[in-house]
Amino acid sequence: MHVINIGRIHGIVDSEITHLRGKRMLTGPRTIDNAFITVNGDKITAIGDMDSFVEAKDDCIVDARGGIVIPAFCDSHTHIIYAGSREGEFVDKIQGLSYEEIARRGGGILNSADKLHHTSEQELLESALYRANLMMERGTGAFEVKTGYGLNTADELKMLRVAARLREAVDARVKITFLGAHAVGRAFVGRQADYVDMVIREMLPAVAAEGIAEYVDVFCDTGFFTPEETARIIDAAANYCMKAKIHANELGISGGVQVATAAGAVSADHLEQLGDEEIALLAKSDTVATMLPGASFFSRLPFGRARLAVDNDAIVALASDYNPGSSPSGDMRFVWALGCIHMGLLPAEALTACTLNGAAAMELGHECGAIAPGRDASFIIVKPGISVDYIPYAYTEPFIAARVIRGHMA
Repeated sequence: MHVINIGRIHGIVDSEITHLRGKRMLTGPRTIDNAFITVNGDKITAIGDMDSFVEAKDDCIVDARGGIVIPAFCDSHTHIIYAGSREGEFVDKIQGLSYEEIARRGGGILNSADKLHHTSEQELLESALYRANLMMERGTGAFEVKTGYGLNTADELKMLRVAARLREAVDARVKITFLGAHAVGRAFVGRQADYVDMVIREMLPAVAAEGIAEYVDVFCDTGFFTPEETARIIDAAANYCMKAKIHANELGISGGVQVATAAGAVSADHLEQLGDEEIALLAKSDTVATMLPGASFFSRLPFGRARLAVDNDAIVALASDYNPGSSPSGDMRFVWALGCIHMGLLPAEALTACTLNGAAAMELGHECGAIAPGRDASFIIVKPGISVDYIPYAYTEPFIAARVIRGHMA
């Protein structure tokens, strides 16, 4: 397949580039005007300007008609395997209840765990596939999916099996994370230390035996798991070759960033609450600072200090946090817009955060999130006349003319 007459290709990087930090998020990606892309199978095999394009007989030709091309989005933080919805809590929030108050009343994560317990694997797969397809229709070509609505060993394993089936069913790349320490399960209410022990002694060996999860995550935050408990869990998971991706600093300055950077975690996620110390630690580390502006928007939380993190040379990614309680959307174009409007990122910087750096937060920086020979053929052909700056500016206007995910065009 050849995509020809591209007005401008955005997001071109050299083969060795897996992420971009600080000011390089803006200056690092290159462009080519009046360009073409050649795809063979699921990989990009060539890019260049139209003057060098040579058409072969029987080639499949796609005419971009002057539209730009950008990399497909890489959404490194989602919870799309869940049962039912939580619009009742949406009403509670409108009436003034906080996240913590809803959780104390038995809502939040425990509400989703109750629903998931009574839902079959097939039903969970079908609903997760629906959400995954929504994400891909909106331009996502790679995403992470977490467990964490099981909160007991059997239901966490059920979620893992669904995640593995989901990965096989979609064209997008899918990474899987075990989040047994998302909250304390109902059977352990008032016994958090016992629950942590159970995660380490029972859940982790069972999860490792399945061979599905690559990462472990812990909700290290105010009212949830402490930095000490988080460190215990990720240290135990390392014995099973599971790397850390930590929920940190959504509800308060929790110590989660300190644990993440000290452990060399792949990413520290949420980061709605960031002090200068946390930004300095992230800037000195290779831990990707993954901010979730959809959660800030929906839950009326502060927006992460992305501008300051970039100015201090951190690796910043943006992700959707698609989940039933605090961010019920996987639309990465909206995430891109929020990164600009509420977090002070320039459109091109925020695009890097939604693509290459999102890929880095899933250890996929060599494979996707950018356009270059040898990388995944996952990109968006934009309607003619629309620029990179216009997409997050006119954030509800349809902009996709076609999308290619690992060589499959839609």
